[in-house]
Amino acid sequence: MDDLKEVVGYLAEERFGEGEAARTLCSMCLAKRTRGSTVNFFSSNMLSGGGYVCAGRGEALARGRAASIEEAAQAIRAELDSCDAVIIGAGAGLSTAAGLIYSGKRFDDNFADFRDRFGITDMYSGGFFPFPDRETYWAWWSRHILVNRYVEAPNDTYKRLLDLVTNKDYFVITTNVDHQFQKAGFDKKRLFYTQGDYGLFQCSRACTQETYDNKDAVHAMVERQRDMRVPSELVPKCPNCGALMMTNLRVDNRFVEDAGWHAAAERYSEFCRRHEGMRVLYLELGVGGNTPVIIKYPFWNAVGKSEYATYACVNMGEACAPKVIEGRSILVDEDINITLM
Repeated sequence: MDDLKEVVGYLAEERFGEGEAARTLCSMCLAKRTRGSTVNFFSSNMLSGGGYVCAGRGEALARGRAASIEEAAQAIRAELDSCDAVIIGAGAGLSTAAGLIYSGKRFDDNFADFRDRFGITDMYSGGFFPFPDRETYWAWWSRHILVNRYVEAPNDTYKRLLDLVTNKDYFVITTNVDHQFQKAGFDKKRLFYTQGDYGLFQCSRACTQETYDNKDAVHAMVERQRDMRVPSELVPKCPNCGALMMTNLRVDNRFVEDAGWHAAAERYSEFCRRHEGMRVLYLELGVGGNTPVIIKYPFWNAVGKSEYATYACVNMGEACAPKVIEGRSILVDEDINITLM
């Protein structure tokens, strides 16, 4: 826990308030507890103890030296050109850059009725709201899934990212559940969605390790809902045991890791093994501190083990690395669209 406290403590003091620091640390602790699951790629930070270095807001650091955003962007592009492989680690910040924003006008345009009746202020908090019945619950969630999974993203950020790596040997690991990589044209065999997919349902009892495509069900619930309720007959139920369905998201120990999930996990592990000791660019985009054990810590550890690897982090408000790999890190605290595109 000391490594978690150190980096989160820094970010809390420099970037956030005390309350936000506590919530972030709690989220990171919860992530650590999931290591008992079948996921074998989770990792603690093996480079703690030497402190951390972070780019200031709107600033950049390139291999231990202060740099302009453009200089840091050029350094990342140079690594993309010369590396043997690139592993993209993507978090919520990448989808935010693509315009999939959970608050403000986009929220009001799609959820004004829920806002006015229940006092919900954004899509993220709405996902945890205790709705009065399953019909209201699915009115919210069908709409949430539609606008974040099936409707096109406002910006072409993902497509432009694909342009950067099309001719490279690449793999993507992401905690995002909005399917944007595949929609943009990334090779499905080079994607690992660790935390699930808005486009899949699973049994709420996890009676079977199967998931179910939900496109038709979601569209039907959105089209037929009235006064923030879906018809009772549209409430999804498990075809195997009859229990209520839930979205395939890693929110607790009921998360279903289906055959496709395990196949993707193995492909990712094999890609990492195949490129050990090679010149690999670990390109981290929009990854915050909620679940560092999935992308951030493994990336840090991999760079720490290989003198030929480079860690590049682009994230607004949280672009940090352990000091021990500072000389092989490019840290950019700026919008992803401005930096890479």
